[in-house]
Amino acid sequence: MPSEVARVASPAADIAKHPPNLRTLFFAFAKMSLSGFGGVLVFARRAIVDEHRWMTAEEFNATFALCHFLPGPNIVNFSVVFGARLRGVPGALAAFAGLLGPPMLLITSLGAIYGHFGQADTWRRGLAGVSCVAVGLLASVVFRMISPLLKKSDLAGLVVVAGVFVAIGLARLPLQEVLLVAVPLSLAVTYAKTRRAR
Repeated sequence: MPSEVARVASPAADIAKHPPNLRTLFFAFAKMSLSGFGGVLVFARRAIVDEHRWMTAEEFNATFALCHFLPGPNIVNFSVVFGARLRGVPGALAAFAGLLGPPMLLITSLGAIYGHFGQADTWRRGLAGVSCVAVGLLASVVFRMISPLLKKSDLAGLVVVAGVFVAIGLARLPLQEVLLVAVPLSLAVTYAKTRRAR
């Protein structure tokens, strides 16, 4: 009974003991990428946090935040970091191949079809509909990623998030300049909260 309580209390602990094998990593990331027209983040979070429970919501947010500082697309960086964390270099390669391999084949095929039939009005209307769905999915995952801050009533964290959104999304300030201010500020806020908790 105590072991069951411990397992429920720390769902991320079992991942370190029994990480998914390379095949599972490959197919999990392939499924995410093939589901994610307009962005994979929504499906990555759902699969990793909700379905497989390979990470907690807080771990996912922290790892994805780290990937923003690496060069290249964030979700690609995430696949490499996540795979390496669980299975080392082979895990990074499996997650990376799963994320990029199947969509590359699919998009190459669709590109060839679009080259022949892309001017048809039906295609244009269909692509416009897909873009609307992608925006809705992105909005839903943003809300879900903010939910740990809301549950903890982390007012300082929410203020930083709102400030970054206003600076980049509304004021259109350059990303690099906003990060130069926001990152030290968020680190200082976290450090102050940690000291106060002691």
